[in-house]
Amino acid sequence: MTPFIRELRLQDPLRVFAALEHLPYSLLFDSADLNHPNARYSFIVSHPIETVEAKDGIVTITNWEEQQKSEGNPFDILKERLEHWIPEADTVRGLPPFQGGAAGYFGYDLGRNLETIPALAKNNDDMPDMAVGIYDQVIAFDHEKNQAWIITHADNYHNARRKQDYLLGLIANAPETLPKYEGAEMDWRSNFEADEYMESVQKIIDYIHEGDIFQANLSQRFDADLPDGFDPFAHYLNMRVVNPAPFASYMNCGTIKISSASPERFLTVRDGQIETRPIKGTKPRSGSPSIDKTYREALVNSEKDRAENTMIVDLLRNDLSKTCVPNTLKVAELCKLETFASVHHLVSTIRAQLKADKTAIDVLETCFPGGSITGAPKIRAMEIIEELEPTRRGPYCGSMSYIGFNGAMDSNILIRTLVYERRHVSFQVGGGIVADSCPDSEYQETFDKAEAIFRSFGARYGLGDAEVDHDILMAG
Repeated sequence: MTPFIRELRLQDPLRVFAALEHLPYSLLFDSADLNHPNARYSFIVSHPIETVEAKDGIVTITNWEEQQKSEGNPFDILKERLEHWIPEADTVRGLPPFQGGAAGYFGYDLGRNLETIPALAKNNDDMPDMAVGIYDQVIAFDHEKNQAWIITHADNYHNARRKQDYLLGLIANAPETLPKYEGAEMDWRSNFEADEYMESVQKIIDYIHEGDIFQANLSQRFDADLPDGFDPFAHYLNMRVVNPAPFASYMNCGTIKISSASPERFLTVRDGQIETRPIKGTKPRSGSPSIDKTYREALVNSEKDRAENTMIVDLLRNDLSKTCVPNTLKVAELCKLETFASVHHLVSTIRAQLKADKTAIDVLETCFPGGSITGAPKIRAMEIIEELEPTRRGPYCGSMSYIGFNGAMDSNILIRTLVYERRHVSFQVGGGIVADSCPDSEYQETFDKAEAIFRSFGARYGLGDAEVDHDILMAG
């Protein structure tokens, strides 16, 4: 199949997606924070020609002809399916990098297909470990050029035009206004009591002193039931205003929907160059400029946070070494301060050149799950996470990614992410625990990170008996 290009009269990506978001496997890659230097492109896909889902080692492939189930490595099977549809594709120069291919979420628990991890935490049988569509058509937006295109892979011009006309017809019939979020009273429940979370932090510190690990990421999960008529996409539109993020996304998998305001890029591959940008180190934003400055300075000068970030940089350098050309791996930026809508972070940037015999999927597999949300050494940290967290993570701390027919890839880490299942919503927040971590401070940090999500729901929200500094929680 050949790519056929049709330039669009520039439209708001949100309004375009609003016409398609009700379709299963519709997906928006949203550069919601256009002030961020890496927030140049947005992409919309729907109507996949095939879906690839994985759960507990069983991979299900569904297309218009049949459904097949098989056992195997989901990354290997996805690579085979991507090559089945279009074995090789050149990048159309001058257009955004994703021009059709695989896109969807890769859940944290896919790591069980790569390493032997004990099964201790509660598993959600209805939540796929991976849900990916293969798309022969994408709407691409270049915010720097203020241009947009439909890129369609088809066997001839007439078939491409027919697919494009159908899509444009849906967009033309979209409502004139975006859905409005009205606010909801949410009764949030945590899977940890405050003392339980802090005891788990102390257990990690003990493991560190015993020599098991250098650090591990520990998270708590908040759950709530949804009120009648709740619209997850309308809430997403509100969340991206409250907490704009450069690597945001929204995916409709039918009964499951993923709504993410992620600030963290996981991996990108473009023209043979690999980049990863791990985040470690967090301070809350404040409405007071002087307090905000104090937070920034404290983060930049924090030996603990810089050590935590540097350890993850070393872990990712090791992961990337498996797929990059020797002597090309460089740390371009180490512990750089970046300010987001609700928090300050330390962010590092690592770059390398991809080996000629490796693909973007190989890079994703060898680095999965991201070291910034496991700890180091990775496998032992994942074992400890399984021991201490009551429930499996599901999509959280996995990745929303696209992998193009042309070999391009971009992906986020699924943090600041809501997971909807019918009348239920959940999200998780966590942090890296190191030897000199303070359990009550680590517990508070989870609320610093959760604050924007709580606030995005509006109205009032309940936090049970959580012992939280509400002055910090409501800062900003």
